[in-house]
Amino acid sequence: MLGSDVKLGNVIQRKGRIYQVIKSHHSHQGRGGATIQVELRDVDTGNKIVERFRTDEALERVFVEDKPFTYLYQEGDNVALMEPNTFEQLEVSKELFGKNAAYLKDEMKVTLQFFDGRALSGSVPPRVTCTVVEAQPNAKGLTATPQYKRVLLDNGLTVLAPPFVEVGENIIVSTVDDSYMTRA
Repeated sequence: MLGSDVKLGNVIQRKGRIYQVIKSHHSHQGRGGATIQVELRDVDTGNKIVERFRTDEALERVFVEDKPFTYLYQEGDNVALMEPNTFEQLEVSKELFGKNAAYLKDEMKVTLQFFDGRALSGSVPPRVTCTVVEAQPNAKGLTATPQYKRVLLDNGLTVLAPPFVEVGENIIVSTVDDSYMTRA
């Protein structure tokens, strides 16, 4: 895999260690070649480092296994998941889901990435239905551009939504960028 192919969530081996890509940013400066700056999390220790790769630099990608699970409940900093085929339960750290841990709901289908029998990360569906529990009043007056308002969701997150969204409504939110998509 080339440096230009590095994407969020990839797992790579570097200097004898296994790292997961948390952030990546492509940059090009003047006459020099383009580079990719990535934030990596060491799978063993959890430590984060920042590395810079040339776009033509060869990297060793590690392939992980994606397994589906059903979210059951949260207990402290851990979440309980169930493997749908064997009904075997697994308890993992909520941190595996990162910022998307706020979207976890009962009976939600989630995916865990495994490498060498260890869970590296978790992901939720790209679209989740949430209930609006608090909404700002609509902006008065006519405007040329749509005026979005902040709404508080049942999971504690705040997103921008169109003025017609009211308290008690179910809306679909993108878990990728925490944005309003449509009414449910």
